[in-house]
Amino acid sequence: MSTVVLVVLITLVVIYVLSGIKIVSQSETMIVERLGKFNRTMTAGINVILPVVEKAKDTIVRRQNGSMTRSIHIDMREQVYDFDKQSVITKDNVMTEINALLYFQIVDPVKAVYEIQNLPMAIEKLTQTTLRNVVGEMELDETLTSRDTINSKLRTVLDDATNKWGVKVNRVELQDITPPESIRRTMELQMQAERNRRAEILKAEGEKQAQILNSEGEKQAEINAAEAEKQANILRAEGEARAKVLQAEAEARAIRQISDAVADKGADPVNYLLAVKYVEALKDVAGGQQNKTVYLPYEASNLLGSLAGIKDLFNK
Repeated sequence: MSTVVLVVLITLVVIYVLSGIKIVSQSETMIVERLGKFNRTMTAGINVILPVVEKAKDTIVRRQNGSMTRSIHIDMREQVYDFDKQSVITKDNVMTEINALLYFQIVDPVKAVYEIQNLPMAIEKLTQTTLRNVVGEMELDETLTSRDTINSKLRTVLDDATNKWGVKVNRVELQDITPPESIRRTMELQMQAERNRRAEILKAEGEKQAQILNSEGEKQAEINAAEAEKQANILRAEGEARAKVLQAEAEARAIRQISDAVADKGADPVNYLLAVKYVEALKDVAGGQQNKTVYLPYEASNLLGSLAGIKDLFNK
């Protein structure tokens, strides 16, 4: 009889000791209450509590499928809640559906257990109401184009509100913003019209640029032609000037030679040259006359006489 009692006592002691051993996984913690009052938090590893006197406090947690359950393990890792779509009215009275992702982390497990009765539900409802308030202050177009602004406002408001619950909201991300079907059709037509307008603007800009380039090309071509003509005129003028210079130099040399030759014979070079010019002029006059009647000035006979005299000197 005593042996049976001893075995029973030993069995009870073993059960008591085993029930007091708690294993806490990494990134988790447990809240220990002693006689219904908070006593301590357990860290990762093997921990021992006093059964009956102490117990691990359980709390409500949210599973991945969205269901709620109770557990004594408090996950200290960053968690993500994926909320279902909810209807939100914008500032311009457009009903739209929005769903969001919330990333948060429990930083104070004591507050998370004792400051709020149902932490997952509280976070979900707070996110939904805050989302309605933030989107309700914005028009639909602003809502569609300002996701970063909405995310920042939501994160700030939620972080301030959940701070007393021992929760740190890291970020909020809007997944989908779905306006009504009629609004979507109108937006598609608007976008199509905007694309057509941009295409027309680009086409007009291209034609304008082409005309500018063409006019600049024609202008440059005219400038080049004018420059070429200018250079040609300059070269032509320089050629004519050079030719006149060469002709003048040749005439000067001829005159000097004639003057020297005439002077050697004792005649006046001036009379000789004047007579030669008169003869050339008379040839031109006679060549242009149809009736072959030529009128000579009186002085021409004297010059021609001088020219005949010079000829006689050369013949001697």
